[in-house]
Amino acid sequence: MAKGSLEGKAALISGAGTGLGRATAVAFAREGAKVALIGRRAGKLEETAAEVREAGGQALVLPADVSDEEQVNRAVAAALAMFGKIDVLVNNAAIFEPNAAADTTLAEWTRQLAVNLTGPLLLAKAVLPSMRAKHYGRIINITSSMAWNGAGGYAAYGASKAGLESLTRTLADEEQNNGILVNAFNPGTVRSEMHATGKDPAQVAPHLVRLASLPAGGKTGEVVAYE
Repeated sequence: MAKGSLEGKAALISGAGTGLGRATAVAFAREGAKVALIGRRAGKLEETAAEVREAGGQALVLPADVSDEEQVNRAVAAALAMFGKIDVLVNNAAIFEPNAAADTTLAEWTRQLAVNLTGPLLLAKAVLPSMRAKHYGRIINITSSMAWNGAGGYAAYGASKAGLESLTRTLADEEQNNGILVNAFNPGTVRSEMHATGKDPAQVAPHLVRLASLPAGGKTGEVVAYE
């Protein structure tokens, strides 16, 4: 049997309980990766883990709130203890609470930025030492067209994704000499708990496989859109 493009790799995926996160975990497993699954709902993560195992992969369930630094560090430590390394990080966890800027409460603003922007920073900080030690890493941040189109009604969500794209470029610049490639991926509208309509997550996941398996010297600091 031919080896998959992620054979021998260990991946950490946030927001892995449903939607694109779940589809990505299964797709990675089919390509030979071991996957650590982070999310707030243990039951949903267990469902993903069952699908990963059905696909012949190994899964580690790590219930955690990505906006909580202590929980993030504990989850990453558990993944490192199990797999010995983390080669790929997919920052997929996000919350989506539409509201006009004038009507957005401070709590709503803070909550969305905490999960959608601070979470990816905390996870990246936690995995970077392992990636630097191996001189290898692939970080994929899930973004949205809301980062640049400024659509009315999406003040906090759009700002969080714009910040995430800036963080992507910053990390790419800082880590390129450490063998770490950092890109953002805009999947467009994907059917999930946040969206009743859209593309099937399984249709989108192969794009994440390609970004996760980029060769040395591959693209970095880019925003890649689903095509």
